[in-house]
Amino acid sequence: MEIDARKLSCPAPVIMAKETVEKHNPLQINILVDNEAARQNVSRYLQSKTYQVNVKESSGVFYITGTRLETQVQRDEPSKSPRAVDKMILVMIATDRIGFGDEALGLKLMINFIKTLKEMQPDLWKMVFVNNGVKLTVEGSAVLEELKALAETGVNIMVCGTCLAHFNLLDKKQVGETTNMLDIVTAMQLADKVINI
Repeated sequence: MEIDARKLSCPAPVIMAKETVEKHNPLQINILVDNEAARQNVSRYLQSKTYQVNVKESSGVFYITGTRLETQVQRDEPSKSPRAVDKMILVMIATDRIGFGDEALGLKLMINFIKTLKEMQPDLWKMVFVNNGVKLTVEGSAVLEELKALAETGVNIMVCGTCLAHFNLLDKKQVGETTNMLDIVTAMQLADKVINI
């Protein structure tokens, strides 16, 4: 079974893959995409559905082949953190600064906010970085070490692949997993509380 998802940005290729897997449950699936964010997201989705993934690239087109490793077990929900939590709080960060006005002050406030998030544990479940917020997850970020420390404690850090691609930062991401809008919306549905910054 083959899906041609060229010229489509995320989450369209992932949604097409998801619909095909759920409807046909193929033993093998081939998906064509033409951007790095889609390659990463489709590959990760297929792996979460117990497919072994092989990717070949030719002339800017990625040929993703998924071959099912197991036919019985399906993981339909994103895995929750193995930590015991009372609440599952998701923090959505759409900017690299807090507030409007003074840029330097906004950056300082964001740095302080990220450094203080550890006080929210063990309830802090996921952090989602979109739009300008993805710049906090790349090399040179003033909060990179804090984000890595949070990830090591079990906080799931999700970074929008479309946003990284827009800013030409896909290869500069240093923490978290590249994700797509479908995963982000699903995580928001599962969260007990969503905090938007």
